[in-house]
Amino acid sequence: MKKRCAWAGTDPLYIAYHDTEWGVPVYDDETLFEFLILETFQAGLSWITILKKRENFRKAFDNFACKKIANYSEEKYEELMNDKGIIRNKLKIKATITNAQLFMKIQEEFGSFSKYIWDFTNGKPIKNNFKTSEDVPVTTALSDQISKDLKKRGFKFVGSTVMYAFMQATGIVNDHITDCFKYNEV
Repeated sequence: MKKRCAWAGTDPLYIAYHDTEWGVPVYDDETLFEFLILETFQAGLSWITILKKRENFRKAFDNFACKKIANYSEEKYEELMNDKGIIRNKLKIKATITNAQLFMKIQEEFGSFSKYIWDFTNGKPIKNNFKTSEDVPVTTALSDQISKDLKKRGFKFVGSTVMYAFMQATGIVNDHITDCFKYNEV
């Protein structure tokens, strides 16, 4: 039996996410944007809640097409507020529209969001050496720095905890525990 990070538990959806996505370095803007949006919706909720609604989010938010979301009308906002398949939080939905607009500004300024976010680590994942899930922090000085920079640019729901979860999900940091089978694979 494969040894995994304890948080993966026994839910097949969680295990599949752990085994195929979490901690794998992401360099394409589309996937980075998807994770940024999903992590902002996750704030205050469990990640499994978001994973179970992920396909609904993809459908509701035009497959996370940044340019489309940046131009959502009031009618689209109302449609999202009435969509039972997603988290219907007005502040998070409004933040998604704002964050899409700001995401595109970063793309213009840096050439891509990927270049912007990976410049914080000189383009290389940070490989941590945690023995247990309890050792893994919820924030770091780097997540504080990224959060502060994004907030300065006007982003919403990008606190340090959200940004650290984003960094873990997109492989900017490798927080698989050292005896997890994925630790040396990513």
